[in-house]
Amino acid sequence: MTTVTTVDEREAILGAVREYAETELAPYASERDEKHIFPRDALQRGGDLGLGGIYVGEEFGGTGLSRTDTVAIFEELAKGDPAVAAFISIHNMVVWMIDSYGDETQRGEWLPQLTAMSEFGSYCLTEPGAGSDAAALATRAVRDGDEYEISGVKQFISGAGESGVYIVMARTGDAGSGASGISAFLVPAAAPGLSFGALEKKMGWHAQPTRQVILDGVRVPASAMLGDEGRGFAIAMSALNGGRLNIAACSLGGAQWALDRAVQYVHERIAFGEPLAEKQSILFQIADMRTDLQAARLMVRDGAQAVDEHAPDATMRCAMAKRFATDAGFDVANRALQLHGGYGYLQDYGIERVVRDLRVHQILEGTNEIMRLIVGREMLRPSGSATMRRAS
Repeated sequence: MTTVTTVDEREAILGAVREYAETELAPYASERDEKHIFPRDALQRGGDLGLGGIYVGEEFGGTGLSRTDTVAIFEELAKGDPAVAAFISIHNMVVWMIDSYGDETQRGEWLPQLTAMSEFGSYCLTEPGAGSDAAALATRAVRDGDEYEISGVKQFISGAGESGVYIVMARTGDAGSGASGISAFLVPAAAPGLSFGALEKKMGWHAQPTRQVILDGVRVPASAMLGDEGRGFAIAMSALNGGRLNIAACSLGGAQWALDRAVQYVHERIAFGEPLAEKQSILFQIADMRTDLQAARLMVRDGAQAVDEHAPDATMRCAMAKRFATDAGFDVANRALQLHGGYGYLQDYGIERVVRDLRVHQILEGTNEIMRLIVGREMLRPSGSATMRRAS
């Protein structure tokens, strides 16, 4: 994996991403939100820029960047459209899983299409009855000769119906096997027996489709298993460190956009004979919003550094960053709406869209309550407490 080592290289990459966000995402964000448009063409142009495999190897078209550079990219993308940026994050998580755990045949078959974003990838873990308790999933994969037959339902799947491949976590062990009985499979969109539920009617994220993925006796060859049998849950969890950082960065980008709009608005809005920007209470609010975002940004960078360095406490640091940044991002966007008064509630200003889009970041990739659970459990282990004391 390549790490961007110079300021000039980093700025050149971020400049190209910024231009993409400003030309391909921001001008159409409100229309895509209102009309529920999935921007396949714009995403494919993002693939031309290298956004389809940001932190995977270069052999099959990946960009090969570090996680530290990746979070900066997702922050820029989210300034253009948080919903589309989040979809690119999920797609990249799938691409990384195939690159990291796939064999040469799997990587050769899927990575060129996915890194170019001529095809998209979906991550299928959550089920109607298994959300935070993901190890309790009920989807089953039964071996039948040289094939597996997969049956079950996956819930809240981004890209369902649009993606070319679905990484499906299914139980290959007995009902009581827990996490150790779960395996991962690459299921192509054309597989017989694969279908999708109706489009979910969501609070936000209107620019990306969310549906159930329904597997009714879907048969895949045994060679479609990703990694070893019984390792599916570990594979799924390993992808979440990066996913959590990316979503945290998307919260930063969306909130920064909302804060910038609020700063502009309070300079323009006259109330009681003077601009809102002249009022000390407004000044204090803007200062707190900026401070909260900067604190969150530093935590996200710390989590990314932990992943880049393969630090033993990387999962905890990513969980802390995800919890803090997604809470701060939503709060800052919501306060930006409040500073706009009634205008913030109107679609024309875009603030309410960003508030709606950022709200789900506190839920997905592990709810923020689960993030607290991860951190708390780590801290209460003697080794975890010692690690945190050294970090302090």
